[in-house]
This record gives sequence, structure tokens and C-alpha cells, in this order.
Amino acid sequence: MAITEPEPHPAVLAELTGLRARIPALTGTLVASNDGLLVAHDLPAHIEPNGVAALAASQLGVSHRLTATAHGGGLHEVVVNGTDGYVVVYACGWTSLTVLAGPEVNVGRLHLESRPVARAITGHLSPTESNP
Repeated sequence: MAITEPEPHPAVLAELTGLRARIPALTGTLVASNDGLLVAHDLPAHIEPNGVAALAASQLGVSHRLTATAHGGGLHEVVVNGTDGYVVVYACGWTSLTVLAGPEVNVGRLHLESRPVARAITGHLSPTESNP
């Protein structure tokens, strides 16, 4: 039985594709729940989104625990710098934004563009308050 992908939230998908368009060195973007379920993605065909969603959630969980143990505070983001590029996971409420970029990316610009997108995604996916 094949795993089907969820229907992406249109505003979240627009944020992902817009981010990828603004930073040419990006190879893909993904939003996952904190328990590793795929919410939306803009990844190339050779990268399996459900696996990346699970790995991003695991990385975020371990990094949150490390930050809480070392400093007692919360976690904003995790930057992994590999030989072939970067993986950055931004905490955004009950989800995370994962950004994949090549080694030539300007990391400062990556953060400058990605942090507001993570905040916007949090807003798009927050439940609306009902008025009594």
C-alpha cells in the first residue's frame, strides 16, 4: 500500500515555493509536524518527503532536548553543515520548516529569508479562535 501525501495548505505551499524562488541555492523546502508527519513540501523528485519529515522531527526533538539541558531555554533552529550543503530546521509551533541548500548558499541570507517564512507558516497553520 502506497503512502499518500496530504493535501497541502495553499498558503503554506506558496510560502515554500516563494522561499525557494528567492534563494537560488535552495534545493528544497518541507514542513512537517513535530511528530514527523508531512504537512507540505517543495522538494525535488529524488528526495523522499516522508523520510525527510521524520528525520527533521527527530533532529528537532534531539536538539530541543540538548538546548533545554544545556541552557534551560527553548529552541529556534538547527543548522547542519554537511560536505554537500546545509539542512536547516526552524521550529514553528507544532510544525517545523526544513530548508535544504547547496554549499554555496549565503547562510545569513538563508536565515533572513527563512525565519519570517517559518513565522508565517505558524500563522497559517494555527487554529483560528472562535468567538463565543
